[in-house]
Amino acid sequence: MSDDTVKFEINGQTVEGRKGQMLIEVADEYGHRIPRFCYHRKLSVAANCRMCLVEVEKAPKPLPACATPVGDGMKVFTQSPKALSAQKNTMEFLLINHPLDCPICDQGGECELQDLALGFGRGISRYTESKRVVSDPELGPLISTDMTRCIHCTRCVRFTEEVAGFKELGATGRGEHMRIGTYIQRTVDHELSGNVIDLCPVGALNNKPFRFRGRSWEMTQHATVTPHDPVGTNIYAHTLRGDFLRAVPRENEGINETWIADRDRFSCEGIYSDERLRQPLLRRDGELQPVSWEEALEAAATGLRDAVQQHGGEQLGALASPTASLEELYLFQSLVRGLGSANLDHRLGQADFRSDAIEPAFPGLGMKLSEVEDLDAALVVGSNTRKEAPMLAHRLRKAALKGAEVGFVNPADYEFLFRQHATLVRHGAELVSGLAEVAVALASESGKSLPASVKALVDGVEAGDEARKLAAALNRGGRSLVLLGPLARSHEHWSELLALGDAIAELSGAVLGYLAEGGNVAGACLAGVLPHRGPGAAEREVGLNAREMFAQARKAYLLMGCEPEREAWDSAQAMDALEQAGFVLSLSSFRTPEMERYASVVLPVGSYAESFGTLVNLEGRWQSSGGVINPVGESRPAWKVLRVLGNLLELEGFEQMDAEAVLADAHAAIGEVVTDMRVSGGVKLNKPAVSKGLWRLGEVPLYAADALVRRAEPLQRTLDGVARLRISAADAGRLGVEDDSRVEVRQNGRSCVLTAAVDDGLPEGSVVVPAGTAETAALGPRHGSIELSKV
Repeated sequence: MSDDTVKFEINGQTVEGRKGQMLIEVADEYGHRIPRFCYHRKLSVAANCRMCLVEVEKAPKPLPACATPVGDGMKVFTQSPKALSAQKNTMEFLLINHPLDCPICDQGGECELQDLALGFGRGISRYTESKRVVSDPELGPLISTDMTRCIHCTRCVRFTEEVAGFKELGATGRGEHMRIGTYIQRTVDHELSGNVIDLCPVGALNNKPFRFRGRSWEMTQHATVTPHDPVGTNIYAHTLRGDFLRAVPRENEGINETWIADRDRFSCEGIYSDERLRQPLLRRDGELQPVSWEEALEAAATGLRDAVQQHGGEQLGALASPTASLEELYLFQSLVRGLGSANLDHRLGQADFRSDAIEPAFPGLGMKLSEVEDLDAALVVGSNTRKEAPMLAHRLRKAALKGAEVGFVNPADYEFLFRQHATLVRHGAELVSGLAEVAVALASESGKSLPASVKALVDGVEAGDEARKLAAALNRGGRSLVLLGPLARSHEHWSELLALGDAIAELSGAVLGYLAEGGNVAGACLAGVLPHRGPGAAEREVGLNAREMFAQARKAYLLMGCEPEREAWDSAQAMDALEQAGFVLSLSSFRTPEMERYASVVLPVGSYAESFGTLVNLEGRWQSSGGVINPVGESRPAWKVLRVLGNLLELEGFEQMDAEAVLADAHAAIGEVVTDMRVSGGVKLNKPAVSKGLWRLGEVPLYAADALVRRAEPLQRTLDGVARLRISAADAGRLGVEDDSRVEVRQNGRSCVLTAAVDDGLPEGSVVVPAGTAETAALGPRHGSIELSKV
């Protein structure tokens, strides 16, 4: 036994625990189950439910196991008459005010109070007075409330404060007059707020969209992985008669711990959207009309064959969603290359591709997700991590709370819910000069020279105080990370930001990591859905990238799971190119108004929940899961559709009989790849000109990340689901704009009208006009000059 451990007894068994460890933790490790309500291993100790009272030798009264540190020689009894009496008395008090509505409670069948009442409750009630009744606060479209059932465990309160970082819920009053809710009437809007549903041990907080749709014992539980961001969150899908009714967390300490983001929990609502495509469509007489699969597949194969024969393979442009599975992406690139085209890409939101040849095999984190919380320092560039990858943001927050110095170089001062070591906020193209300041400061701090490749970017740059603080944090040594996010990658000067980020990582010894846009970007890169690389990052004939495919309109397009009118860097240009094309084949789960204008053939394909698929997350971990629900309508897995098209086109490599066979082929083709995230020189870099006037910052909102999330109606009714224009206080004052003003946005001869919100975190000149929304689809590039006027 080491000096840090103690030995004691539980129910006569000799056990060992760490000094300071709570009794309930050791009891769980050794299989001695102690009843509890308020205790949760991821939250602080509250000890307010008293359900875990146990007998400790020589103690004058029962002690709460969750708040009693273990001691050497201690003798604990969890099932002695004294302990059981205390637990039963506690249960009686908890049930005094609890309503007898189990038959209509969504928690029924999986309720901790129900389970423990069976073992510790009395058969009759001795309470004859009136029970309390509590009014239900309105917490928004995601969480339903029945607060008369609340037993004041405060798990939800502690979660919002300790894990989410923003105390949205709190307790007012004392005793039976205590109320859980928001201090001022408002909704609960944090991107992790839905976890309070799982934490609630009774039926006080429930899944609102799921309400009254099924009982726990009727449903089947399936393990799967969500594709909404590169984290690869693990969930259980609960299904009833083949329908996906709800999602709950699946514990994986290496990825999402015991939590999931609201986007992962409620996106299943989009599977059954009114826009869901249930039949193949073929354009006849100028309109898309339902047809049989046989007719649609024949028309699709004929259209692709004719386009290639008449115009050549170089006139075919192919774009895939970065949320598609590895199997689908592998067959997609095989089909396109088999037709003689190298024009294929998944990076619809990217503007600058000059660094393609020197980038790593896939944009990964460079470390394990679980290692992020143990960092000593981090520099995040061009990323609002809370809205782009909530579970990664959770890890960064944990690191900051442990003492890590986390700093940012961003186009806006975002709220990260922890103390930021330093933040550089730069407008438009000046994001490059901001990062150059950090590089200059780091070179001075370390006494090392910057690489010659970035000399042009740092000439004449002087580092300010914030840049020096960021550089000093990285230069202190220890475990550090330089993270380049989606706002950096979608920037027109991505190559400059990448070169500076790599130089900073090299000087400081930090890991260079990437946070890309899309849930399976790593899989798409490894599968070879790139214009310059095949499977396994093998060099190939260079074709057109996503931006070039729209700037240089092709005669034919093949789309898989993507919606260029929402996802392209310049959505207006994308729509123009698609409408000019002679043939457009779309493999899609949804039917959109824009599709009615450009598609020639539309083949309905399933969502991630309807087919076996593999996702590769940002640490390079491959995660496979099977289909968990019945296909909606006549939709089919995209890999099956691609395989049939390959056969109809008489291409090689489409003989697989199941998805596992496709995965095996993909694995063999990819092989072992180098996962070093560092880049090398060779790209011509240019010092950007200063951005003048109002500049659009085209953030992709949290609930506009992909086609499925965009159709999850409960998510769209949250604050993050509303498309709003955000403007700095200085610009708002100059233009006479206030909160909730209606503002016309003009860009490249197109316009739209949005509701404004004044944002003190934006620098003067920067205006957030979200990308990926229906309201802004008609506008131009994600980043660029715009004009505003109050309506």
